[in-house]
Amino acid sequence: MRIVLFGLGKMGLPLAVHCAAAGHEVMGVDIQATLVDQINAGQLPYDHEPGLAERFTAVWQQGALQATTDTARAVRHAEAIVVIVPVKLTADKRADLSAILAVTTQIGQYLRPGTLVSYETTLPVGTTRHELVPLLEQRSGLRCGKDFHAVFSPERVKSGSVFAKLHATPKIVGGYSPACTASGMRFYAACQHGDVINAETLEAAELAKLAGMLYRDVNIALVNQLAIYAMAKNVDLHKVIAWANTDGESALLQPGIGVGGHCTPVYPYFLIRDAETWGIDMSLAASARQINDTMVSRILTITQTDVAAQRVLILGLAFRPDIKEDTASPTYLIHRHLQRLGAEVRVHDPFYTPEELQARGLQPACLESGERYDLAILTVMHQAYQALDLSRLKPMGIRLLIDGRNGFDPAAVAAAGIRYVGVGRGDLYGNSNAYRY
Repeated sequence: MRIVLFGLGKMGLPLAVHCAAAGHEVMGVDIQATLVDQINAGQLPYDHEPGLAERFTAVWQQGALQATTDTARAVRHAEAIVVIVPVKLTADKRADLSAILAVTTQIGQYLRPGTLVSYETTLPVGTTRHELVPLLEQRSGLRCGKDFHAVFSPERVKSGSVFAKLHATPKIVGGYSPACTASGMRFYAACQHGDVINAETLEAAELAKLAGMLYRDVNIALVNQLAIYAMAKNVDLHKVIAWANTDGESALLQPGIGVGGHCTPVYPYFLIRDAETWGIDMSLAASARQINDTMVSRILTITQTDVAAQRVLILGLAFRPDIKEDTASPTYLIHRHLQRLGAEVRVHDPFYTPEELQARGLQPACLESGERYDLAILTVMHQAYQALDLSRLKPMGIRLLIDGRNGFDPAAVAAAGIRYVGVGRGDLYGNSNAYRY
């Protein structure tokens, strides 16, 4: 099968490689000419994903994967087209559809009868049917369900485990019509190694992805509220969650200092904003977003920590451990909040150079230079931080360590002469009056 994939980013390129490894002829399309040239030269543009390098080399050597910036060339020869370009948020937290509308316009200009178009980019419910398909029809002069097929099949993978997820996670497929759905299911059955689920309609498939993201965000918000309560009551919520989850009916996640990434901090707003236009109450989703985005403020309040005129070291920019990705990282929110409170803030992350941090508007920290700080805040537990010699922090002037991921050993921090605060962990050393509003 001749497959064209639009968007060769950190999700799109592994998917293109996966389809090529399944025996198909894959053409990737991207607007970045440098990236396209690298792929065509057999050079992997990203090295973040386990298993990608060897898979990429294999399919490139077989001639099964190519890349281009030429939309017309790609679409005219496609039997199936997969779109996985980003949809981000506007300043007022609405879905920015500009990129996917532009790509859809280009596809429509060259779309041939008999082609399947599958959208994997997460979208507000109704977008595929009411915005993307009409644009394809308008530009091509073809009719969806008769001359070509359109489906929505959300990507359900994450950096660091893309190939494992592609193999193990069922593929959800919903179409413009029953015939479209059937076409999409045949396509994904030929590309996937896992189950393919018939979601029946575009809207059901769109909502399935958003519902999963909202569940995660609300669950985290719940345990984050419980974390502040547990700190006030001098209880270690980390242990309580393990005990609570033994009943077989609860599945509480772990609390933390914030939620980052392409998905969880973004996609709930697709539901929130659309529900507003329908007059539907989505206040739980909105509250979850607010709770998760303000955890550092809540922790500073419950621990009675004043950061005004203090030098603060933030450990971590990436939103996940050992992955160089900082989209919607909670570090940005924490950084801005601390600055508003009058703190002097610097950021360290072993995956980012000082120049890269500066390009993101952050002042870089160097743990080897003898810089002095009053407190440190861990936002992501990289392996490099797990191996951190805590005895080095005290001579830097650090008196307080706020462990935003509960990754450090509290006893080891205390042994280094530093006050330890974990999210939801109470006061582990017996001062029952430590946390009071």
